[in-house]
Amino acid sequence: MGEYIIKKTSNDGFVFNIVANNKEIVGTSQTYKSKAAAKIGIESIKKNANVEIEDQTLQKYEEKKNPKWEIYLDKANEYRFRLKAINGEIIIASQGYTAKSSAKNGIDSIRRNADSDIIDETLIIDP
Repeated sequence: MGEYIIKKTSNDGFVFNIVANNKEIVGTSQTYKSKAAAKIGIESIKKNANVEIEDQTLQKYEEKKNPKWEIYLDKANEYRFRLKAINGEIIIASQGYTAKSSAKNGIDSIRRNADSDIIDETLIIDP
């Protein structure tokens, strides 16, 4: 099973990554102002992991209601995905992929790992 890893940002915010079994980062959250808000983001992924996918790479795609996954092409012509909450805010987004199938595999990985444990790296003290 994968895991969610919460980290503190340089500007005193909080961000989390969802990491698959192979230790690859599948998605990264927005920056949250508090750790509690980041944990709410994680709970939103757990709740909404199996919502529909809106494939914006198709010429005539069917627009889905939030919450939803979106697959899209970025400015570098790479495939990316993001999960939007019911209010339209982006919960988690991916890196760019050269193949759409890789973006779909990323969504599938998050769906499989949605119930993963949370690792809070903000509690780790460096020696």
